[in-house]
Amino acid sequence: QVQLVESGGGLVQAGGSLRLSCAASGSIFMTKSMGWYRQAPGKQRELVASIGSGDTTNYADSVKGRFTISRDAAKNTVDLQMNSLKPEDTGNYYCKYTKWPNLEYWGQGTQVTVST
Repeated sequence: QVQLVESGGGLVQAGGSLRLSCAASGSIFMTKSMGWYRQAPGKQRELVASIGSGDTTNYADSVKGRFTISRDAAKNTVDLQMNSLKPEDTGNYYCKYTKWPNLEYWGQGTQVTVST
């Protein structure tokens, strides 16, 4: 089993910044990727950013140039630096850990609210 603990959410004004962190523990091996997803009220959960075992990154078009994902493989953590936040970035942000070949684990989520 893998346990994921997220932190760093909160309330911020539009244009502000937040940094989310996710710490993985437990059966950490054969890591395929780690990433952040978000879900706004009434909408489906969507990919925000992910980082693979080779540190290749993937971003949603809506956050490119504003968000940066980074990983510390030694500490089994993944961070999401979010700058120039917009009200449409509001949602519950979830950390996901994927193990080869495709076994997924999810965190409990952390709320991000961006006010106008």
